[in-house]
Amino acid sequence: MGFPLPDTVEELKALIGEEVSSLRSAVRRTADRPAGPTPGDEVTASVQTLAPMPTLPVRGDSGTSCLCSTHDPGATGTCSVLDAIPASAVLLEPLHDETGAVRDFRIVAGNRIRSADWLEAPDRQVGQRFLEARPGAAASGLLAGLADVIAGGGPLEGRVVDYTEQRLGRLHRAPLLYSAARCGEQVLATWRPVQSQTELLTIDAQYLASLGWGNWDLLSGKVTWSEGLSRIFHAEIRMPWTLDQLCDALLPGDLTAFSEFLTSVLAGEEPAWTRIRFLVLGEVRTLDLLGRPVAGTDGRPWAVNLVARDLTPQIRSRRRLAETGRESDRLRRQAQAERRVADALREALLPTHSEALAAVGLTVAASYGPAEPDAAVGGDWYKCRLLPDGRVLVAIGDAAGHGLDAVARMSQQRHALAGLAQTGASAGEITTWLNELVCSDPSEQTATVVAGHIDDAREFRWADAGHPAPLLLRDGRARPLHTGRRGPLLGALPGYAYETATTPLHAGDLLLLYTDGMVERRGEDVTKGVDRLADLVSRHADAAPQDLIDLILADPEHAGHEDDACMLAVRLD
Repeated sequence: MGFPLPDTVEELKALIGEEVSSLRSAVRRTADRPAGPTPGDEVTASVQTLAPMPTLPVRGDSGTSCLCSTHDPGATGTCSVLDAIPASAVLLEPLHDETGAVRDFRIVAGNRIRSADWLEAPDRQVGQRFLEARPGAAASGLLAGLADVIAGGGPLEGRVVDYTEQRLGRLHRAPLLYSAARCGEQVLATWRPVQSQTELLTIDAQYLASLGWGNWDLLSGKVTWSEGLSRIFHAEIRMPWTLDQLCDALLPGDLTAFSEFLTSVLAGEEPAWTRIRFLVLGEVRTLDLLGRPVAGTDGRPWAVNLVARDLTPQIRSRRRLAETGRESDRLRRQAQAERRVADALREALLPTHSEALAAVGLTVAASYGPAEPDAAVGGDWYKCRLLPDGRVLVAIGDAAGHGLDAVARMSQQRHALAGLAQTGASAGEITTWLNELVCSDPSEQTATVVAGHIDDAREFRWADAGHPAPLLLRDGRARPLHTGRRGPLLGALPGYAYETATTPLHAGDLLLLYTDGMVERRGEDVTKGVDRLADLVSRHADAAPQDLIDLILADPEHAGHEDDACMLAVRLD
């Protein structure tokens, strides 16, 4: 085909029509030539009217009787040619129930070819019901397929039936290749064993590899598809698409590629290959097409063979992977942005300690470790600063949750405590007011806190709202501070009045405030975690506050905490 490539689908269809018309005209001219062998005889024969077939002699017990033994001697009909079919063949008469549905068949005629050594020859089962002769037909779906044929559902073409039957106490099984077509009010069915495992795998491969093939006879217009190609295009196998219908299903952007592919095949080039997208029932299907012309002796293609592989599942998977990659990249960028925000918040909310604390005889060290490796800060917080009235505010808290939501609540509670501490109120009063603030939070999240003051008299006056009690290290032994005035979590009981406890401090004492992430372990009572931390602090009683925190964090039993963990160590020099 030496024409320029078409710009529209209609031009492509017109080009195909012209090529088919030209081919048929050439064949007709060849057919009109005087008799004698000429190039293209094979092609000519395919369009010439076939002469009537001579009547085949039939073999019966009486020599020429019909195979079904129901016709007069010498009669001919469909059943009279069954013996000429090189496969097991039967003529079936449908048996209907009271609703008109086919419930079984009667074997009218059969030939002598056995498809397996354990199966009787069809001619020995004439007169029997099909389910009586082939009891495995129902379970294998064969009976339903044959009933569909008689109901007008189209012929069976090469259906693989996994036929299983029990005979003489043994279970037999064989894959059989069935074909069947309606013959008047009867069904002509043939079957043969699948010749080899290779043939069975070839049939299955069309499904497993999403493969299919098709043949377009340009002379007769007949189109033949495999089940695989019918499955790819969601079309009935008895209603395959013409080349024009393929053109109609093209995506506009693939018109040029398909035109180049088809024109190369019709020009006799082989093999031609391309990747084309079709719109099938509203879904874009991507196919790899391999085309090959079927040429006569004159070199002109009279048919086109196409093999298609459906790449739609792979394309869909790649698209999902790409979308997942884009979403992962978006989440990664978001996490990086949140980390930058959290880093800035940590520096603002958890600062290093001022020299003012050292001036009043306190050495302070702190640490913070988020439970999530990618997070820089969470809901835990601490506060240690010199107040205008000369007291030192010491506090540690835990706002429920993780991430930026917990950071927002933590920031609110920490700043609220710092503001309330400026009033000169007691630890109990500050905690009571902070509880009212948390109770008014619409998120209904709770929090814990230990808040107190170290005054000039070296007394620690503190209040506890559902938080682990601080550890007091004195004379080489660490123990939790005890108070009967511990109150509920912040946000749990509106209007609750927290009380202030008083603990005298001595020179050299060290207070260790911590959050529950340091002592809680899944499936373990929290008191065991507190005891474990107290024992560790006792073993390092002489360590400076920062060294003590570093030793605690380096200890294997405390390194892998499951929650945010925060510590604040204050030593009286």
